[in-house]
Parts: sequence; C-alpha cells; structure tokens
Amino acid sequence: MIAAQDLQTDFYQEGHSRLSDTDLEDLEGRNGKPGKGKKGKKTLGEKLKGSEVRGRVNGHHQENDMENLSLFEIVKLGKSATQSVVDDWIESYKTDRDSALLELINFFIHCSGCKGAVSFEMFRHMQNSEIIRKMTEEFDEDSGDYPLAMAGPVWKKFKLSLCEFISVLVRQCQYSIIYDEYMMDTIISLLTGLSDSQVRAFRHTSTLAAMKLMTALVNVALNLSINLDNTQRQYETERNKSIGKRANDRLEFLLQKRKELQENQDEIENMMNAIFKGVFIHRYRDVIAEIRVVCIEEIGMWMKMYSEAFLNDSYLKYVGWTMYDKQGEVRLKCLTALQGLYYSRELNARLELFTSRFKDRIVSMTLDKEYDVAVQAIKLLTLVLQSSDEVLTAEDCESVYHLVYSAHRPVAVAAGEFLYKKLFSHHGPEDEGRPRRGRQCLNANLIRTTVLFFLESELHEHGAYLVDSLWDCASELLKDWESMISLLLDEPFPGEEALTDAQETALIEIMLCAVRQTCECHPPIGRGSGRRVLTAKEKKTQLDDRTKITETFAVALPLLLAKYSMEPEKVTNLLQFPQYFDLEIYTTGRLEKHLDALLRQVRDVVEKHTDTDVLEACSVTFHALCSEEFTIYNRVDIVRSQMLDEQIDKFHRLLEDVLQEGEEPDEDDAYQVLSTLKRITAFHNAHDLTKWDLFTSNYRLLNSGLQNGDMPEQIVAHALQCTHYVILWHLAKVSEGSANKDDMVLLRRQVRAFCLMCQRYLNSISTAVKEQAFTILCDALLIFSYQIVASGREALEPLVFTPDASLESELLNFILDHVFVDQDEDSSTDDEAGKIEALHRRRNLLAAFCKLIIYNVVDMKTGADVFKQYMRYYNDYGDIIKETMSKARQIDKIQCAKTLILSLQQLFNEMLSDLGCNFDRSASAFCGIKELARRFSLTFGLDQLKTREAIAMLHKDGIEFAFKEPSPQGEGGPPLNLPFLDILSEFSSKLLRQDKKTVHLYLERFMTFQMALQRDDCWLPLISYRNSLQAGADDDTLSVISGMSSRSSARSRRSKPPAANKRKLPEEESSCSSSDVSAWVNREQSGPHTPVMMSSPHIVSTVLRDAKKLRPEQGYMGVYSMSNETQHTPLQQPHQQMDYNSQVAWMIAQKQQQDRASLQYSKMRGHIQHTIRRGSGLMEDDEEPIVEDVMMSSEERLDDLNEGMDFDTMDIDLPPSKNRRERSELKPDYFDPASIMDDSVLNVSMF
Repeated sequence: MIAAQDLQTDFYQEGHSRLSDTDLEDLEGRNGKPGKGKKGKKTLGEKLKGSEVRGRVNGHHQENDMENLSLFEIVKLGKSATQSVVDDWIESYKTDRDSALLELINFFIHCSGCKGAVSFEMFRHMQNSEIIRKMTEEFDEDSGDYPLAMAGPVWKKFKLSLCEFISVLVRQCQYSIIYDEYMMDTIISLLTGLSDSQVRAFRHTSTLAAMKLMTALVNVALNLSINLDNTQRQYETERNKSIGKRANDRLEFLLQKRKELQENQDEIENMMNAIFKGVFIHRYRDVIAEIRVVCIEEIGMWMKMYSEAFLNDSYLKYVGWTMYDKQGEVRLKCLTALQGLYYSRELNARLELFTSRFKDRIVSMTLDKEYDVAVQAIKLLTLVLQSSDEVLTAEDCESVYHLVYSAHRPVAVAAGEFLYKKLFSHHGPEDEGRPRRGRQCLNANLIRTTVLFFLESELHEHGAYLVDSLWDCASELLKDWESMISLLLDEPFPGEEALTDAQETALIEIMLCAVRQTCECHPPIGRGSGRRVLTAKEKKTQLDDRTKITETFAVALPLLLAKYSMEPEKVTNLLQFPQYFDLEIYTTGRLEKHLDALLRQVRDVVEKHTDTDVLEACSVTFHALCSEEFTIYNRVDIVRSQMLDEQIDKFHRLLEDVLQEGEEPDEDDAYQVLSTLKRITAFHNAHDLTKWDLFTSNYRLLNSGLQNGDMPEQIVAHALQCTHYVILWHLAKVSEGSANKDDMVLLRRQVRAFCLMCQRYLNSISTAVKEQAFTILCDALLIFSYQIVASGREALEPLVFTPDASLESELLNFILDHVFVDQDEDSSTDDEAGKIEALHRRRNLLAAFCKLIIYNVVDMKTGADVFKQYMRYYNDYGDIIKETMSKARQIDKIQCAKTLILSLQQLFNEMLSDLGCNFDRSASAFCGIKELARRFSLTFGLDQLKTREAIAMLHKDGIEFAFKEPSPQGEGGPPLNLPFLDILSEFSSKLLRQDKKTVHLYLERFMTFQMALQRDDCWLPLISYRNSLQAGADDDTLSVISGMSSRSSARSRRSKPPAANKRKLPEEESSCSSSDVSAWVNREQSGPHTPVMMSSPHIVSTVLRDAKKLRPEQGYMGVYSMSNETQHTPLQQPHQQMDYNSQVAWMIAQKQQQDRASLQYSKMRGHIQHTIRRGSGLMEDDEEPIVEDVMMSSEERLDDLNEGMDFDTMDIDLPPSKNRRERSELKPDYFDPASIMDDSVLNVSMF
C-alpha cells in the first residue's frame, strides 16, 4: 500500500489543483446532470467525525433513521439510490479525501463479513499487508458465512448493489478523480492485497470488487478510445483544410485534447494492467469455484465490450484453459462467455485461431456429465455453425446429431436446433420457385431429409423423441400434414425418386408422433416431469390444430388404409390417428361418408390380419369412435356389433368341430381357431363381450387341452387371456352394484375354477403357456384378495379368494425354476436381443410374484427364497428385490426381519449340505452369506428407534438357530450352527446400547459354563458375537485415553462440562431400557434350552461418562476399560452372594477386558510414535482460525505452456508511473494445473 503520508504530499503538490467543483460534469456534455437538493447536506467525512447525517433516497432527504449509518449498511439496506450514495461519497472525498477513502476501505472490509474496522491511525501509519493481517486476526470465521456466501433475497440483492456501487463510482469519477493518482491507487492496492489473502471471505469479496472495477475501467477505456478517435478525426479534418480556412486555435485545442485523452488512456491502461496482473492472473485458477466463475464471467464481458483490446488469443486462452475445469459451474460460465462472442458476426474473424484450437474440447463438452453444461456447449456449437459451415467436420456434427434422442429434454432440444440449422435452414436459389403445397414444395423436401435422418440413426428407433427434439424449432414443418400425405398418396413426378417402403414406414411414424405431440402438448414418456398447465393461448392453438388434423385425416385416412392394408406395421400406426380426432367434426363437417369408409377399412383390416398389434389397434380405434356423447355412436356401434357377432359365431362353430372330433386338430382348423380367438381376445380387452358367454367356451377349450395335451400353445395362451378378460368385465359389472346374487355366485365359481385351471397349467410342457398362466394367476390372486372389499365394497367379500399352501408352494417353485436361472443356462435363445427379451420376461414374472408378497396375498415368509437371491442376481433383479424388502418392512417390520434371517438360515443350511459341518469360515460361500447379511443390515437405515423391535427379534431368531442343533462331535463340542453367529454379528451395530445388553443376556441362556471358557478356533463365532454385543454396551466403564499432548488434554479438560451433568438418572435409565424388547426373553424361559449360564454382575463406574467425540486427528486413539481399582463403586453390592459359575464368569470377563485394553493400548502407542515421527500435531481451540490455501499447489507454473508463442495482446504493459511503483512488484504465481483441470489440458500446446 502507498503510505498515507506520501499520498498526502502528492495530494497537496498535484492532486489538489486537479479537483474542482465541476468534477462530476461530463466534458462532452453527455452524462452531466445539475445537482439538486444538495444544499446543507453532510458529507461522509463528517459522518466519520461524529456529526449528524441525513441520508437521501432518490435525491430527497430522509429522517434520522438513516443517520450515522456506514457505507456498508447503506448499500446493504438498498433504500438509497446508488447514484445518490456515490454522489455523497464524492462530495465527502472533495472535502476530506483521507476520511472518505477510509470509509471506502472499511466498506470493502465490512462487505467481506469482517467485524473489525480500519482506524485512521492504521490508515496513516500501516502498510496494506499489516492492515490485512490485523483484519484477519479480527475476522470471525466460526460460522464460515459472509455476505457473498449467504443465502436469501437480502444478500442476493446486496451482491447486486455492491456491483452497481462500484460501477457507478467509476462512472461518476471517470473525468477527474480517477486520475488523481490517489483514490484508484489506494483501492487497487487494497483489493490486490485482499485478493491474495488466505481467508476465503476476503479473497472472494475483493476479487468480485476488483473484477467489477476492471469492467468499469474497461468501459471508461472504451469511451476514451471513441473520444480519441473522434478527436483525431476532427484534427485531421481541420488540418486538411486550406490555410485560409484553417482555424489554428481549434487545431491547438484538438491537439491538446488528444494529448489529454492519450494520457488518460495510458493511466486507465496502467490501472487495468495492475488489476489484471495482480488479481485476475492469480484468481482465475483459485481453489474456490465461485471465484473462478467471477473471473471468467468478467473477462467475457471485457472481450465483448472492448473487443479491439481484449478479443485476442492472449485473453481467450484463459477461457480456453478454464473449459477443462473440474467444476461444472465454471465450465458453464466459460461457454456462456463464448456465446456472447460467437453471437456477433463481426467478432468471428478474431476467433478463428481459438476455434481451431479448442473446437474439440467444445464438442466433447456436449457429453458433459452436467446437463446444463452440455446444453450450452450445443448452443455454442450452433453459433459456431452459423458463423461458418466449414469449421465443424462431419464427425463433429454427428456427435451432436445423436443427442436428439437424449432422455434429457433441454439437451435434446438444443441438439434438435443444431440439427435444424445444419440440415434444414439452407435454401438455395432453386428453392424460390417451388410450390407451397404438394410433393414438390419446399417442406416436402425437408420432410424427406427428416425421414432419411431418422432411418440413418440406426441406434435409435424412437420417432417420438426425434419429433419432440425438433418441435420447438421446426413445429411448422412437422405440422405440414398435407405435404406428408401427398408424399404417401400422390404418384411421383417424372424424374422424381419415389419413397421406399422403409421411408414410407418412417414417414407414417413421424407423422403419427407429430399428431400426438400436437394434441397432447407434452413431451413423450421418459422426457419431462409430467403434463404442464396450458395457457389460454396454447389451449386455443391446441383446439385449432386438432380441428385441422380431423378435417385432414378424416378424408385421407381411409385412402391410406386402403393403400397399406396388407402391411402390419404401417396399418398399426395409421389406426392410431382416430384417437386424436375431434369426432364432432364428422357431423358438423358433414364427413359421414368418410366415416363409413373408415369403418369399412378397419373391418377389412380385422378380417385380413391376425397380428396381435394390428388387432389391438383396431380394437382401440373402435373404442375411440364408440363414444356415446357423439352422434356417430349408433353408426359405429352397429358395425362393431355385426363384426363381433360374426367372429364369435365363427369361434363357436370351429370350437364345436374341434371338440367333437376328439383328436388333435389339423393345421387348418387350428389356424382358424387361433385367428378367431386372437380377434375376440383383442376386442375383449377394450369392449364388454360378456353377453356372448365366452367363459364356457374358453373353459371347455382349456379343459380339453389339459385332458388331451394336444392343444397348440398359442391357442391355450390366448384362451387363458380371453377368460381373464371375461372375469374382469364380469367383476366390473358386479362392482357397479347392478348385479344380483346369482351373478355374484356365478362370478365366485368362475374365479375359483379359473384359478384352479391356471394352477394346473403351471405344469405345462410349453414355457409360453406356463408363463402366461403364472402371470394371469398372480394378477387374479391380487385382484380377488382381501383388498377387494376396501373403500366401502364389503358386498364383494364373497369373491375374496385366498391361495392355499399348495398353491403358494407351486408359485414359489415356479419362480425358483424359471426366474432365478443364469443366462448361460437359458438355452431358449442365443442372440443378444433374445437374451434381453428373455430377461425382461423373467423380471415381469418376479415382479408379479413380489406384488403378492407386499400385498399380503401370500405369506411373507415365502419371500425368504426371493431375498436370499439378492446378491447372486443383483444385476438382473436387485432393484425389484430391494423394493420388495422396503415395502415388506413398511407392512410389518418384525415379520420382515424374521423373513430376512430365515433367508440367511436357508443359505447357511444349503452351505452345510454342500460343504459339510467342518467347512472353512473363509470359504467363498460363507463369505457370500456374510456379505448378504451386511447388505440386509444396511437396508434398515440409520434410525435405530424405528427398527428396534425388528432388529431385536432378528437376533433372537438367529441365536435360537445357532444353538438349535447339537454338536456333531458329541458333548463338549460347538453346536452345528454356531458359525451362524458370525453372520448374525453383522446386525449388532443396529442394536441400541440397552438392547445389546438384553440380547447378551438372552445369548447367555444358551451358553454353558464350559462354552464361556473355550478359546479354540471353532468357538471364535461365539466370541466375536459376544464382543459385538459388548462393544458400546459398556460405555459407562470406558474412558478415553488422550496421550497426544499435554496441551490437548488440558484443552479437553477445560472445554468439557462436568461429567455429572451428563449422567442419567435411574428413572431415566430405566425409561430408555429395552423393557418391550426384553419381553421375548421372559416369554422363552419356559421353553427347553441348553443349560444356561448365570449372568455376570455389571460393574459400573461411580461417574457415568459418555464416550468422548474424537477429532479426525485422534481417530486412532484407543478406548479401553478402566482398571479394576477405579471400577469399584458404591453402586456395587460387595456382599452379594454369587455362585461359583457366576464368579468364574465374572473373572473371565475381567480378564478379557484387560486383554483388550492391553492390546488397544499397544496399538495406541504405536500410532502415537508414528504420528510423532511424521511431525504432525493437533490444533488448539484457541489458535487462529483455519484458513484455506489460496493456490492449489505451488510446485509448477503454466508459463512453460506458452514458450515460443507470440501473442498479439493489448498494449497495456507500459511501465508504471513512479506513483505506482509498488503495484509493479507483483509476486510470481505458481500453481499445479492438474488440481483444477482435467489431464487432457496438460498434454496439449496452447495456440
């Protein structure tokens, strides 16, 4: 900092004569405004001297509530106009510039959140570094918050006010004060010093202020440049005049003015140079991302505002380097800064070298993990594309093209705009004479291009996604139905290439997707959060478009169906158009003849096709047209009834012929039955056909298939599906309340007969039939479960059907045999697509069964066989099994816990049967069960109170299982299932402390005296499980050893409140004990168990102490039991009579505690010695606040990346004046670029 006394001398020698009353006046008369209302107003200098002050709001006097407020408080409140605040400060500066500058210095200090203030003595006699050090000592960093980092509208507004204050200050001082070599020197020196501070608040605030100051100076420099050019032009004009007409006085005035402007420009350049080299060069790679964002945002502004000086490779390289930043917000700011440059065509010529150098990086950012960054990268490439078609290669464009199929809509829309600009926005002279409609119109050509692009993107077949991506920029093209229909129906002109079959199919799909997007007005499934509320204008547009669609396709759709009636894929898409019609148009527009033509075509399609998709599309079409609210209902219903009568009569005749023959039907008969049954089933899905009594016919067909075993599998599958629809429609009729008792009885009999039929078909030879029967059976059991009577439907209680044990067993065995199989074992298909389809079918089967579990249709214990497959089939079914466990826990926590432990027990028994009782506990099978137990433990979450009873019951069942079977080695050997305790220990961490004691008591009931004395390897599971129950359960007897340093111990004693305050009262201790959890301990006393061991007395300390919370540096410090001398307390009963077993057990427990204490103490000593050798220590509580390292590393420099590179930079590197000698002594800056940039940026040369 420039010493205050030196500045005083400069002020009286030079600066005083330069300050005048016209300081705020614009030399050119542009910005000057006559001051109003300033008479009698106090200055900020008088504020500092304690005088009374009246603030102003918008030039008007305020009351005394604004008196004695600091500049920071005035800006923070935001009640005063920034212009008035700046004017007040300038007047104060004219009166007493030292006091005014002191106010401005404290303003920046307070904006950083520092509570301290710079005194007048500090300002006069201390250097900048000393002042900053003093402020750092007074900085309160306990909360870590400071104004720029705080949330809320107040602080957000404060940031804007701060930036505006700096901008207005420079603007108001730009004609005189900033050249006095005092104010700007002091501010720049202060902000440069603060920006180098290790305190984040100082660094962030000063960097923002310095960058905004630089932006304001750039604006001043730009104005000076313009004035200088104008003055030079006026001078040249005047000098070129003849001698007689030349005004020498004006020449001298212009020459003097040019000289002053040049001097001012040099001064501004020196200031900008000091800020750029003193702040920006260091802070654009700061460890804090917010600071880096500020730097990049402002340099983008400089290059856009003053492109002549800043838009060159010397400054662009900083933006290019920062595009490799690891923080998404920094990369995002780089892209937005570049968008402002590429948007202007005048600036594109200066970006050629930058584009060629960093184009690949921008292209790669289109796949950024941050979607916002990817969107802006695509938009930037769109601007690059508009500037020049030759910059981006075909590979670059293709990397963006496929993003139109992205599930993230903003990315897809940006890619769609890029695609539209690249492929559709170029019109040549030959396009001007094209007709507006028909095959040869301009839109028809663009539609062809869209179809070709859709077909070439072989990896994607989602036309709805492509249409949605192009919707915002090409909706008019996609709504040109006439051109699309013309391409499909009209004959090609001579020399015109006709559409291929694939192109016609793609065009119909795109046309359907465009119609759906127009009528539904929301993105396709998987892209978007849901339907949004439409505005009135959007609703009107939607209705108009729907009317246009109906009028257009009501005429064209019968023609299209007639042309493509034999092509299933095209017909399926065409039949979906009536769903989006406004059916009233058929009547109001007198289009009944076209409706009749459409119905004839649909009926012909039903008779010609047997494809399921086509038939279902026909069914949906009739359902859409058969709406009773429209007048066309009777016309459509007649056609539908006639068609269904024909099909059902045909089915009955064919069925009678097949059943009467008693032999296997030949291929023709089977085909006829199957095709007719397909049509009936497809229509029964959307239409009520109960009046034709299809249940009896289908039941006879299914029963014949079971008895003879010769029925084709497709007939059986469709018969099962059709029967299922019959029952559902019958249920819907009964649920409406219009059915009588006979209908209820009939439906109940049909349900039970059909479920029995499906159960019998689970053993079919055909896999397709078995899967169909299983899926339908699960759905039927779920529909007719006890939940059918919910919501006031108690009348349906007779329909409830509960599966018996045999049916549950068959369903479970089906899952185990057909779902939990490896893909290598599934030999049904070999190709990859077939394997994916098979996996999808198996997932559906598992999901159907899991729904029975979570809705209590089957016993939850059946889920054990599913849960135990969680780890083995995690990749295939992990999400389904995990969700099932979660839902089951919501239904019944205890039963779910029992099911989990049952699954572990089943796996343990399977392992014993495979490996024998003498297996190695390091075997992969045993380790796999332990890992599964660990995963199960994690699913219980962190709230131990919610799962308290469930976890306790889980331990109870696990302990009983471990001691259930006797030892195969005879008396004295470990029980057969004892290793299961090693698995059970994975759940010990989920027990509360008091529950651990209860579980430990329950464990001791199963232990004999000899078991407690065993130390062989075969008894290690019992030892480890007991230890897991004792860990944390005896916290009352534990103490923390703190041997790091005497200082640390002393601090701990000072800061720790009295331990007695933390002690729980006896009533409190008993209230939090596990009385409810221990209930099952008492319940089991009467049951037969192995000989039990008496519980050992609990030795407690006189003062109950909570475990000390360790600091991260103390994570290795041991925790061990207190010595016996310190454990005897009055709470003990020394005269208590204890039998021999209890005494021995107590002695053994004490010996174990001493052994653990010795082991942990030795480990602690080793850690301490290692720490001492490393020379690390602990930070005291009363030490200075923790500050961050400003630079990420100080080992390498980035300067070597620029070796041999000549940069045409702005000439602001002039030698600083003698008054700025201190600013020129900039410290060298070191950093490790790998700490904030990807590795790829380090391996490339810059320009």
